[in-house]
Amino acid sequence: MIDLDLYKMFYTVAKCGSLSKAAEELFISQPAASQSIKQLETLLDTPLFKRLHHGMELSQQGGKIIFDDVETAINLLNGVEEKLSALKQNAIGTLRIGASETIFQYILSDKIVRYNELFPQVKIELISDVSPKIIELMKSDECDIGFLNLPFAADGDIIIKKSIQYLNDIFIAGEKFSHLKGKTLSVSDLQNYPLLLMEEHTVSRDSIDHYGESHGVKFKPAIEINSWGLMKRLVITGMGIGCIPREYTLNKLSDGSLFEVDVQPAMPARSVGLALPKNVNRTFALQSFINLFDVGSEQ
Repeated sequence: MIDLDLYKMFYTVAKCGSLSKAAEELFISQPAASQSIKQLETLLDTPLFKRLHHGMELSQQGGKIIFDDVETAINLLNGVEEKLSALKQNAIGTLRIGASETIFQYILSDKIVRYNELFPQVKIELISDVSPKIIELMKSDECDIGFLNLPFAADGDIIIKKSIQYLNDIFIAGEKFSHLKGKTLSVSDLQNYPLLLMEEHTVSRDSIDHYGESHGVKFKPAIEINSWGLMKRLVITGMGIGCIPREYTLNKLSDGSLFEVDVQPAMPARSVGLALPKNVNRTFALQSFINLFDVGSEQ
């Protein structure tokens, strides 16, 4: 394995022309500097310097032959350090954001627009997928930051921040069920109506199933759906009663095409959380996006 410190020592001695000046520049002792040069010469089986009374001079058949290549390598490495330093001090590069289509639409869109206004030089990549897939993409370094429906099973490779948005699931209906306006239904009453629920193995479906079971009811949906937009359209046409976060249907509630069915007790709130890979390089660009959410401590 190449010991870069030895080559850095060689380069510094060559530039300074003496062990003492090189040791001073690198903040090490002169004996340590001398030992590094001897170690590199042993490793290469070649004398790299001529020891003179006034200092050190590159040997014709050793040091002078490799100096240009070493200098090029050192400059390249310095460039790498400068690039990484710039990432931590300036909003540059690419920011890869993962979330579901719904979270992008209802929670992140305004933040992304604001971020682009503040840092137009950062390229933004939006990765739309379900929460489990976003988790895997973060773990494989294909996504820098994720927004997940909570609760989510603990994962040692992922840091889940506290909630950035609370979601309040409600039951909704269209004009066909207008006779329910002003009435209060129990959880068991819902079994008397066709239910439109999200498909199984989603956080939202798990939440409503747990809610029903906690009140002695096992929901049997008439239709299982994989998008909130489709659910709203089908509920408006009168195909049944849906269950959706209020935050995702405010416009339809406002224009009267949907109304909230009063079911008691209400479903407990859930939330969307901000997630990061455990060992993520928190660049300035990434941290600046996180700051838009004013996220505090981690779970």
